[in-house]
Amino acid sequence: MNLRKFAIVGCGRIGMRHAEHIQKLAKLVAVCDIDSAKATTFSEKFNCNAYQNIEDMLAKEKDIDVVSICSPNGLHAKHSIQSLEAGFHVLCEKPMAINVQDCGEMIKTAERMNKRLFAIKQNRFNPPVAAVKKLIDENKLGKIMSVQLSCFWNRNEDYYHNSWKGTKDLDGGTLYTQFSHFVDLLYWLIGDVKQAKSLMGNFAHQGIIEFEDTGVVILEFVNGAIGTINYTVNSYNKNMEGSLTIFGEKGTVKIGGQYLNELEYQEIEGYKIENLPAGNTANNYGNYQGSMSNHDKVYENVLEVLNHNASIATNSFEALKTVEIIDKIYQSKL
Repeated sequence: MNLRKFAIVGCGRIGMRHAEHIQKLAKLVAVCDIDSAKATTFSEKFNCNAYQNIEDMLAKEKDIDVVSICSPNGLHAKHSIQSLEAGFHVLCEKPMAINVQDCGEMIKTAERMNKRLFAIKQNRFNPPVAAVKKLIDENKLGKIMSVQLSCFWNRNEDYYHNSWKGTKDLDGGTLYTQFSHFVDLLYWLIGDVKQAKSLMGNFAHQGIIEFEDTGVVILEFVNGAIGTINYTVNSYNKNMEGSLTIFGEKGTVKIGGQYLNELEYQEIEGYKIENLPAGNTANNYGNYQGSMSNHDKVYENVLEVLNHNASIATNSFEALKTVEIIDKIYQSKL
């Protein structure tokens, strides 16, 4: 079978991670970035064509199968829609967009062009997360009563320096850039959110970011469960924890570690989760780390869908729901 051909929009750190996985499983034929030096670096390393704007790339590269969108959050919708309208499938980094309306336009464009729109939610592939999802699907925890999500990370001034990160228009907010994967897991494991109330503040990043660095959220889910999210990027000096605790009628589980990569606690009626495989390491960005790096599984799924008509691991509707929940949280700020 001929190798599937990919292009990348955005040659930053996450774009590099995409490029490395593409080269293992498919072929990277083109990249673009408004910073020509970054695009040239990719071009030389991966032996592909480099462009400074997406319009040129989409016009000249006619045999692309998938365009991977790795540009700033606020440009995801624009770049995805341009790529879909050019006749290509799209794999969009998180968050899908930074407002619900843009997500809807992306989905409508994919439907109109009869193209696939893949979303990235790699934390679903973490072994303890997948194991707990199976527990819930098999009703081994019974009715879910409450849930607690804790996201305690560090993002210092250097992280935001000379970057789109921290800006309202291109970043969107701490829940979008740092913790959208965690909110996705609430939707995937517990269900849709009926209402939210939140308190937020910018305590340590005044003049550095245009939104909150800390938030406390209470949630009511459609299924009747209640929950909390406590999040901050002010954990002193380094990331501390990313954890999710679920209280059900027949069991309690806690997924913890820094990146939801460890099963820290389980007490389940007549059942025990055992022999979990080791997960991938976290994304490493030098002085700090991000979420678990499961992009290999994302790309494997994309190829399975395109080559063998498999089901999409994370469909665009689910990605929209994550944005909708985050939007609901921001709109509810007290």
